[in-house]
Amino acid sequence: MRIGVITFPGSLDERDAQRAIRIAGAEPVALWHGEHDLHGVDALVLPGGFSYGDYLRAGAIASVSPIMAEVIDAANKGMPVLGICNGFQMLTEAHLLPGGLIRNDHGRFIRRDQVLRVENVDTAWTNEFTANDEIIIPLKNGEGGFIASEAELDRLEGEGRVVFRYLGRNPNGSLRDIAGITNERGNVVGLMPHPEHAVEPGFGPDTADAMRSGTDGLTLFTSAIQALAAV
Repeated sequence: MRIGVITFPGSLDERDAQRAIRIAGAEPVALWHGEHDLHGVDALVLPGGFSYGDYLRAGAIASVSPIMAEVIDAANKGMPVLGICNGFQMLTEAHLLPGGLIRNDHGRFIRRDQVLRVENVDTAWTNEFTANDEIIIPLKNGEGGFIASEAELDRLEGEGRVVFRYLGRNPNGSLRDIAGITNERGNVVGLMPHPEHAVEPGFGPDTADAMRSGTDGLTLFTSAIQALAAV
């Protein structure tokens, strides 16, 4: 399996995402925002960072980069696409996911290990979780507050499209504690926390379960490989 990771001006975590893909057992492929070529990859990751310095709105300029035309087309055809943090912001700006992300309600950048509940295990990126699993993933953002209209929020809830929800103190003011969502088809997922930083024993968050050893994020990438193998 070949999973592409797109670098935009201001991306910070593309190499971490590539490493996570390699550890999961797939081949990472570096892609450039200025191209119109996905180089035959089977899935895509839009990594975290501060594309274009978060000018205009976080993810807004990157969402109209040349390669995003190919991303939108591939996503609409069913290719698994994961947006992490800034990548999640791009997915909403590109209208591949609903809602938007705004500045944290406390006005500060936040960095902490965040507990999440996995609420949807029927997506390309979560099929190896069990419903209601509680996982720990690093979080780092300044504009991570998920917003949508009440009608849109009700629709996301009613259709089971909330994938991850914050547990404990809400870190950024996200409505209904939403940390990640999916599209109707389940192939596109966006989340604010960073699974690529929780893939190696001893280098991720501390967990009470020694068997997990801070590798909760790895399951998103192995889930994608499983989804591709099942096609």
